[in-house]
Amino acid sequence: MAHPITSDITSDITTTALAFRGYNLTNLGRTAELLEQVAYREIVAEELQRFSTICNDYSDAPVDLVKRVEQHDEPGLVHYAESIALVVAVEVAQMRLLSEIHDVETSQAQIAFGYSLGEMTAISLAGIFSIDELVRVPLAMAADSLKLADNTRMGVLFSRGPTIDETDVERLCLQITSEGNGTIGISAVLSPNTYLLIGQQETVVRFKAVMHDLLPTRAHLRINNKLWPPLHTPIVRQKNIADRASVMLETLQGGFSPPAPPVLSLATGTTSYNDHSAREVLRKWVDQPQRLWDVVDETLDSGVETVLHIGPEPNVIPATFNRLSKNVVEQTSGGSLGSLGMRAVSGLARRPWLAALLPARATLLRAPHVQHVIVEDWLLENPPS
Repeated sequence: MAHPITSDITSDITTTALAFRGYNLTNLGRTAELLEQVAYREIVAEELQRFSTICNDYSDAPVDLVKRVEQHDEPGLVHYAESIALVVAVEVAQMRLLSEIHDVETSQAQIAFGYSLGEMTAISLAGIFSIDELVRVPLAMAADSLKLADNTRMGVLFSRGPTIDETDVERLCLQITSEGNGTIGISAVLSPNTYLLIGQQETVVRFKAVMHDLLPTRAHLRINNKLWPPLHTPIVRQKNIADRASVMLETLQGGFSPPAPPVLSLATGTTSYNDHSAREVLRKWVDQPQRLWDVVDETLDSGVETVLHIGPEPNVIPATFNRLSKNVVEQTSGGSLGSLGMRAVSGLARRPWLAALLPARATLLRAPHVQHVIVEDWLLENPPS
């Protein structure tokens, strides 16, 4: 008999958040192991086949995600459309496994959210649009997104101490873009002192060279030389991707009922989806930064006790929660906020960005107490008997 997920993780799904991952350089995760499990194979293969068929409409070659998974063959950025289809297929499959095999009423979760592509899965499974139709929007834009990725680089901007003002980062991006040698923009806000930047040509290098004219001296920029599709930045406007996506969204069936569970949008940082707003929120999703920090803050403020991380090898969301949790523990060790010990005082000096938020945002103190579950790991550790 299957063991309900609630018996091992939480006694009440209504205090659980569903977190869906987005595209990354690697997207297979442990899907091959799920496919090998007798109890799971039918559902996993069915979803991989379904999204292979959808992806075929946007690919020059036949798509077989089952074969890719079985052969441990990462589609990567070269086959960007297949990577999109793979991530969504696996997320849908994992949700079905929780529901159909382990009797988890995921629709009763307290909230849901997704990083980048994961937001589309989140709102579809919450009943706003059919995932079969919604996934066609990023798939239709995949070829042009890939072309735009040809000369892009990512930079991780972070500070070991003070807050980095988002307005200052945005201003500097605009100034560099105005020089006419490529566009650079904020792709994600991971915390008040951590940003992901994506820039064309040498704009990320240029940002690093001049950033201390405007940003704190303890700010650093780590450049990732891998190519990245520049979603959630102004770069996508060069191919009119936001407008073209909006036109596709206009004719989708649905979008006129509130999501269940409620969905936090990373385009806005809050619960912006209602009975008519989905199309406008998703338009912002295309070229506006992913506000992960705001969503983490909202999640903690909501009283969530457990976060289920859905998708193959989740990365950005669990890493952000983990980093915050460690910082809070180190910040407050040695005494409570009302009676700080010497170690906590030392922590305040090391992390003024966090000190500035506490205790005004006291819900951040909940971070170390929230449980996090990587769903693909849990499924493999708890096969039905």
